[in-house]
Amino acid sequence: MSDSQGNLKHKAALSLAALGVVFGDIGTSPLYAFREAFHGSHSLAITPTNVLGVLSLVLWSLILVITVKYVFFVLRADNRGEGGVLTLTALAAPPRLVKRGQINYLALYLGLFGSALLFGEGVLTPAITVLGAVEGLELATPVFSHYVVPLTLVILFALFYWQHQGTARIGAIFGPVILIWFIVIGGLGIYGIIQNPVVIGALSPLHAVRFFQENGTVGFWALGAVMLAVTGAEALYADMGHFGRKPIQVAWFFAALPGLALNYFGQGAILLLNPENAVNPFYNLAPSWALYPLVALSTAAAVIASQALISGVYSLTRQAIQLGYSPRIRIVHTSSEEIGQIYVPHINWIMLAVTSLLVLEFGSSAALASAYGAGVSATMLITTTLVSLVALQRWRWNVFAVIGVFLLFGTIDVLFFSANLSKIPDGGWVPFTIAIIVFTCMTTWRLGRRVLMERLKEKSISFEEFIRRLRENPPVRVRGTAVFMTGDPQGVPPALLHNVRHNKAMHERNVLITVATEDLPHISKEERVDLIELAPQFYRITAYYGFMETPDIRDVLSACSVKGVDLKLEDISFFLGRETLIPTRRPGMAIWREYLFALMSRNAERATAYFNIPADQVVELGIQVEL
Repeated sequence: MSDSQGNLKHKAALSLAALGVVFGDIGTSPLYAFREAFHGSHSLAITPTNVLGVLSLVLWSLILVITVKYVFFVLRADNRGEGGVLTLTALAAPPRLVKRGQINYLALYLGLFGSALLFGEGVLTPAITVLGAVEGLELATPVFSHYVVPLTLVILFALFYWQHQGTARIGAIFGPVILIWFIVIGGLGIYGIIQNPVVIGALSPLHAVRFFQENGTVGFWALGAVMLAVTGAEALYADMGHFGRKPIQVAWFFAALPGLALNYFGQGAILLLNPENAVNPFYNLAPSWALYPLVALSTAAAVIASQALISGVYSLTRQAIQLGYSPRIRIVHTSSEEIGQIYVPHINWIMLAVTSLLVLEFGSSAALASAYGAGVSATMLITTTLVSLVALQRWRWNVFAVIGVFLLFGTIDVLFFSANLSKIPDGGWVPFTIAIIVFTCMTTWRLGRRVLMERLKEKSISFEEFIRRLRENPPVRVRGTAVFMTGDPQGVPPALLHNVRHNKAMHERNVLITVATEDLPHISKEERVDLIELAPQFYRITAYYGFMETPDIRDVLSACSVKGVDLKLEDISFFLGRETLIPTRRPGMAIWREYLFALMSRNAERATAYFNIPADQVVELGIQVEL
C-alpha cells in the first residue's frame, strides 16, 4: 500500500469517527425540529407557503450557520488544535492577562457563561433525544404511550451508569451507527420527496422571504423551531481536538449535510400530502414495516448524541478545574491510551438526576423543545462575539472585515435568540437557570481563591526573611526530602512555617512545588517544570500543565530528574496545608459568596487524591483563615 493510500484510509477513518462523536446531536434533530414548527406551542398552519418557507429556512440555516460559520470560520480558532468555548475564551481573553475594565474582561465572563450554558445543554440533550426516539413506539401502537417515559428513564439510567466503563468499548461503533443513521434518514427523505417533488422548490431562499411576508410576527416566532435544526453546532468546535478540522469538514459535506437536508425535505413532502402527519413527521416518513427498526436505530443514535454531550461536560469540568474556576473533583481516566477519555463521578450522577427530573417534568420531546433552543442560541451568539475578538486580536484581520462577519453571524444569532424568548415561560428558563447556578459557582470559586491567597500572604513572610530566621535559630535537621505543595509561587507556604514553628525541625532537602495552568491545552514534557535553587538543598519548582491535562506528582518528579534534581517518590514526605475557612464581613467578597466558597472548599477533593500523592506519605497541617 502506498503512503498516499494509507494517508487516505487514515483520513477516512478519522472522518467516520468524527461522524459518530461530532454529529450525533445535530444528526438527531430531525426527530423533533420540523415537528415543532407545525405541532408545537407556536404551530403554523400547514400550507404550501409555510411548509416550503420553513424548509427553506432550515436548509439555509444549515448552510449559513453550520457550513459557513462553524465549518469554515469558527473551526479556524483553534488553540494548538483544541476547540470549545473555554478554549476560545482562553484565546480571546487569557484569564491571567485580563484586567478589570478592559473589553477582554467582559469577553472572559461571556465565555464563562457560555461554558455554563453547555452544562444545561448536557442535561437537555439526553432528555430530548432519547424521548424523541422512544416516542416512535406510540405510532406503532397506543399501548406503548404509557411506557414512553419509564422506558426513557431506564435507557438514561443505563447510559449514565455505563459511563464509568469509559467510551472506548462502545466508541468504535459510534461512527458506523451514525453513518447508517444518515444513510437511512437520507433514504427516507428521498422516499418522501418522490411522493411529492414540489418541496424541491424550497432550495430557493425566496420561499423563506415569502414566508415572512405572509406570516409577519407569527413567522418570526417560527424561527424558534428552525433553531432546533442547528443544535449541536458547538460540538463541531468542541471536538475538533479529537479529530482535526479536515475530517470534520469531510464528514459534514459527505454524510451529515446531505442526510439532514434530504430528511427535512422528505418530512415537508409528506406533511403537504397529509397534514395529520404533523404529529410526528419523522416517523410517518417510514413505511409501517420499518417503524420498529427505525425506533431502535433512532434510540441508538440518541444515545450516541447524548454520549458526545456527556463527554463534553466531563472535559469542560476538567478545564474549569485547571483554569481555577472549579474546586478539585475526582476525575477517573477510563483509558490508558487516550488521555482525553475521562469520567467525573460527581458530575455524572448530578446530570442523571437533572435529566431524569426534566423527563418527568416535561414528559415529551415536544414539551422539552421549548427548553432547548434558547440556551443554544445564546451560546452561539457568545461564540460569534469571542471568535470575532480572536479574528481582530490574534489573526489581525481588518477591523471592517471583522465588523462585517460579526454583523452577519451576530444578526442570525440574535434573531434565533429573540425568537426563543417566547419559550422562556414554557421551559426556556431551564438552561439559563442551570447556567446561572454554574456561572455563580465558577466565579465564586475564582474570586474566593484570590481572596484566600491574599489572606494567606498576610500570614506569610518573604523567603529572605525566612532564611534569616533559620540562620538565627537553626532547626533540627532530619533525613529525607520534604515537599510542600503551595499555590503561591513566590512566598513561603504556611505549612512550612507551621512545621518549623511547632516541630522545630526541617528535612535535609526541601522542595516547594506550585502547579500552574497555562492558557494552552497541552504542555510538552520539556516545558513541564521550572526549577530554581533558592538555597543549598532548597528548591522552588513550578510545574506547568495545560487546561486539558490532569496534574500528577509522578509526572512532576520525573520532569525534575531531567532537570538534574533526582526526587524519588518513596523517599519524600509531602506537607500540605488544610485551610478551615471562616466567613467574615471583611472586604473582598459578599458574605453569601464566602459561605458558598467555604462549602465548595469543604467538599473539594483532597490534594492527595487529585495530584496522585501516596496518602501514607502525607502530613496535613491545619490553619484557620478568616475570609
